[in-house]
Amino acid sequence: MNEYVEGGLASEPSPKPAVRKTSRARTLTEIRSLARSHTRTALRVLVGIMRSDEATPAVRLSAANAILDRGWGKAAQPIESGEDGATELVHRVERVIVRPDDAVEGDAGPKA
Repeated sequence: MNEYVEGGLASEPSPKPAVRKTSRARTLTEIRSLARSHTRTALRVLVGIMRSDEATPAVRLSAANAILDRGWGKAAQPIESGEDGATELVHRVERVIVRPDDAVEGDAGPKA
């Protein structure tokens, strides 16, 4: 029987992998950045699937929905209240901060 396992004796404990000391937020930021670097390729794949005659209609629809969601955002979803079954829409509120130095005179938008 072979006593060696991956360059060491089978009876020796394997070395523990080095622990990288980074914050969770930094790791998530790195993952997001890496994922975003593949955006063009992923979009091309989705468009290819959507246009493919060989793909099933369900797969083509899923790809089309993914493209629309990324380009235009997901549609507002109605929420039922517990009382009479009435629905209400949830709206996204976004605050945009404009620095006065970036504003053109008489315009709240950034300089061109």
